[in-house]
This record gives sequence, structure tokens and C-alpha cells, in this order.
Amino acid sequence: MPTLLLVDGSSYLYRAFHALPDLRNSAGEPTGAVRGVLSMLRRLESDYKAEYRACVFDAKGKTFRDDWFPDYKAQRPPMPDDLRAQIEPLHEAVKAEGWPLLMEEGVEADDVIGTLTRQAVEAGWEVVISTGDKDLTQLVQPGVRWVNTMSEEVLDEAGVTAKFGVPPKLIVDYLTLIGDTVDNVPGVEKCGPKTAVKWLTEYGNLDNLVASADKVGGKVGENLRKHLDFLPLGRKLVTVVTDLKLPVGPADLPAREDDKAALAAIYRRMEFKGWLKELEEGTHRPAASAAADAAIA
Repeated sequence: MPTLLLVDGSSYLYRAFHALPDLRNSAGEPTGAVRGVLSMLRRLESDYKAEYRACVFDAKGKTFRDDWFPDYKAQRPPMPDDLRAQIEPLHEAVKAEGWPLLMEEGVEADDVIGTLTRQAVEAGWEVVISTGDKDLTQLVQPGVRWVNTMSEEVLDEAGVTAKFGVPPKLIVDYLTLIGDTVDNVPGVEKCGPKTAVKWLTEYGNLDNLVASADKVGGKVGENLRKHLDFLPLGRKLVTVVTDLKLPVGPADLPAREDDKAALAAIYRRMEFKGWLKELEEGTHRPAASAAADAAIA
């Protein structure tokens, strides 16, 4: 059966920028995040011979979640100039490397990934979601794996349960309770992961917990009751949407041939000398070739 590899490009862009040293070319342009993301894409190409794939980025501007909750992500500082400067060359490099690149206005990359995952699963495909974002573990199910190349983690359903203490079907409830500081979604005060797991294990899910909120003791139980009015909105905010109307579907995302001329120009600009040498010597392996081998195997 076909495999669809979906990469959370925005997640890896931020992580690469903050994790890698301040690399620059001789013109002074920052290059570290570009190199980091491309390295991760190359690693994924090698590890997962997917016939179909896409690198998904957040588009500029607000999303429907900002309409629901004006404070959504409000605490985030402005994007650093050195990071912003690498977005355009990274997008061009991703496309030149043979990856379909997706950005949809008004929604988040997570929602695009969620919708494509649902469509692929319904078609009987395997799906690999590569990200550092724990929110996307809610999509893990039979045939869907969550992969973080930076931490070397590969999570199936059992892996999600082992990591978080709850199965994928309860990740939304778990996140609703503990909140999401990255996205500025408040959870129940003083409710950390251990308390959330305890409650969900005891009551089965968030709905049952809410129905029995008056029975939950202690200060944290009092905090739960104070937070009851916000819980429905919190749940909406942390739920990945899977029913977007997208202009493409999984079958529209085959791995493509490299654009060698475009890649050479980018590698020269970024001064990725080793990769440029590989390209000129013909030892750089196109994504589409790897996918073709996987289809034959």
C-alpha cells in the first residue's frame, strides 16, 4: 500500500533555527535553519521510502483559532529577522528537492496534516507524520506513526501511551486539562501531566470527568470546577481539524524529480559546498528515485 510522508515544516524550521549554531554564508546571510531542515528532509527520504509526500508550513496571518480565542499564541515574540530571512530560500529549496510544499491561508499546518492523514487512512494508505509537535500525536492510529527526527522518536499507538500515559484518542482531553503554553491555551491551574493522566485513567475521558467534577477533591479539584466554562473552548483549540476542503489530496502529492538547476543555485547561494559537489558529481539522490524504488520493492 502507498505511504504518505507529511512533514511539519514550520515545526522543524523553528527547531532547527534555535538548535543549530549561527551559520552564515560569506555574504552574511543566515543559513543554519535552511541547512537543518534540508538535512532532516534528507534523513526522512532515506528512512521512509514514501511514494507520496509533502512539507507543510503555516501561512502568514491569523487563523480561525484566533477568531475563537484572541489570546491564542499572543505571548509569542516576533519572529527573529534571521529566521524570517531564511523562509524564502528554504521554501525554494524544499520545492527544488522534489517535495510538494503546502501552505493554506486561515488554517494551521497541523490542520492540513490532519486532513491529509484522514484522507490517506480512509484510502487504506500508511501515513508517517514527522514533527516535533506533541499535539499531532492525537492523529496516531493503526497505520499512522509520529516521527521526530531530532529526538529519534517513532511513536505508534503503544508508543504514545507509553510517552504520555494516555492513548492517542485521549491526547485532546489530556492537552485540554494541562493546557498548551506554546500556543497560550490555558489549562486547569496546577493540573500537570500526572494529574491529567490520573483523572483520565480514573474517569475514562474528559466528558466523564466534567460530569463528576463535584466529586474531585483538593485544591486542584477546585481549580477544575473554576475552569469548567473554558474547557469546551480549550478542547476546540487543541483539536486538530481533519475535514478541511483542500485543493489537493494525498494522490496529488507524488515525490517529484529534483530541479537540479534550482538546487545548484540555492546551494551556491547558501554555500552548501558538500551538497553542491554531490549534485555536480551526480551522487545526490532525487526523492522521486527513492520513491520509485519503494514502489517496485
